[in-house]
Amino acid sequence: MKTLLPILFASVAGMGHAFEADHLLAVGTIISKRDSTLLAIKDGLYWGLGHTTTLVVLGSVIIFSRATFLNSSYFEAAVGAMLVVMGISRLVGKDTFTTSRSPRYQHSFAYTVGLIHGLAGSGALVLFVMSGISDPVWGVVYILIFGLGSMLGMLTVAGLFSIPFTKRMKINRSLRLSAVVVSSGICIVYGGRMIYENLHF
Repeated sequence: MKTLLPILFASVAGMGHAFEADHLLAVGTIISKRDSTLLAIKDGLYWGLGHTTTLVVLGSVIIFSRATFLNSSYFEAAVGAMLVVMGISRLVGKDTFTTSRSPRYQHSFAYTVGLIHGLAGSGALVLFVMSGISDPVWGVVYILIFGLGSMLGMLTVAGLFSIPFTKRMKINRSLRLSAVVVSSGICIVYGGRMIYENLHF
């Protein structure tokens, strides 16, 4: 029973995890290139798949080897650097200041971003799991369900965030552009803060 209780709440915790600031900023930057809610939701799904892949693979390594040294602040700094790069690339991208879209934009980018985000959260998550679940197999099950919950949460986030950028939303072009510029700026500042805090400059 002690093991089952945390397992039951794993998906709920995973959904909440999807709403963390760095996740919202990254996915928000990705889906701002979309003019279709369906494509944005697919981005959210691929982000979740990447995130879950890293959590399960790296989490399994840590759980079975007890290699807690993998819980490093360098992973968090790497996510911060990724956010900075994403924000800058969105600002200088050729489609930012035009009406052109990229309907065939590959979802592999969202998957890669999810993979990197999984690196940042895996160490802390595994330490939490190891403190409450002694059986390593159940620990991996918890992480998998947690990851599936984060996928569901990010599907919701991506769908909501995409609404202002869809064709059906007749928002003033300058207002839409301002939203992209502001969100990209926040992405850069937040990423820079993560780098600073985790590298102890």
